[in-house]
Amino acid sequence: MQSNTGSLVCVGPGMTLGAHMPLRCRSHIENADVVFTNCHPLMEQWVSTMNKDTRSLQPLYAEGKDRRDTYREMVAAMMAEVTSGKRVCGVFYGHPGVFAQVPHTAIAQAKQAGFRAHMEPGISAEDCLYADMGIDPGAYGSQHFETTQFMMFSRNIDTTAYLFLWQVGLAGDLSITKKSTSVAQRKILTELLIDDYGYPPEHRVALYECPVVITDKTRIEWLPLNTLHEAALSLITTLVIPPCKRLIKNEKILNKLNSLSSDKEATS
Repeated sequence: MQSNTGSLVCVGPGMTLGAHMPLRCRSHIENADVVFTNCHPLMEQWVSTMNKDTRSLQPLYAEGKDRRDTYREMVAAMMAEVTSGKRVCGVFYGHPGVFAQVPHTAIAQAKQAGFRAHMEPGISAEDCLYADMGIDPGAYGSQHFETTQFMMFSRNIDTTAYLFLWQVGLAGDLSITKKSTSVAQRKILTELLIDDYGYPPEHRVALYECPVVITDKTRIEWLPLNTLHEAALSLITTLVIPPCKRLIKNEKILNKLNSLSSDKEATS
């Protein structure tokens, strides 16, 4: 029978091993009845030292297997322990709510079934990127997309703001089975950015990768946009495209705002 004493919390250990884990995240891991992990192998080994019943979800992946099937199996594995009445903790690389479908789905299912479930934030690749590259997303604005989704749908892209494309190493993977895609698929992305969205071919873009081990180097590699498809890309590569056009003032709105300020001063 279902026992509502079960619970689920999904936490994020951050991006870099041993450097980013919040205290609340560690507490949930240590006090859980069972811990499920979906992280870098080194991160999973470290987490296993905090709880003797730590189980990796990584074996559910397989070459040529649809990742959606893998995600369903991950959710099912966690929910089986929740429904048996256990306190379950899911540990997902970086931030558990950022580019991680399983935590969102599992928490929603647990809540719908009447169990306590919530998410604890962690330091994400986005947080590290801003710090490592010295980017303030509020300076010009920012737009974030998963790369293949960006390619599949028409978007209104603002080229006066930053554009961040995540999982660029999987650009154009419609099968949802690959760990990397071909030069031909990535070239379609390059052409899309240049031909459809108006970025100059020679516009300088960056490839960013956050280190898992603190002794590793952060990757920040600048290159012309028209050579992107030839670059070495991995599952953790993020494409950073700076603005290629200047911000244009909205004189109509500025006049209205200035008029309000003038009226206020006149009546004060």
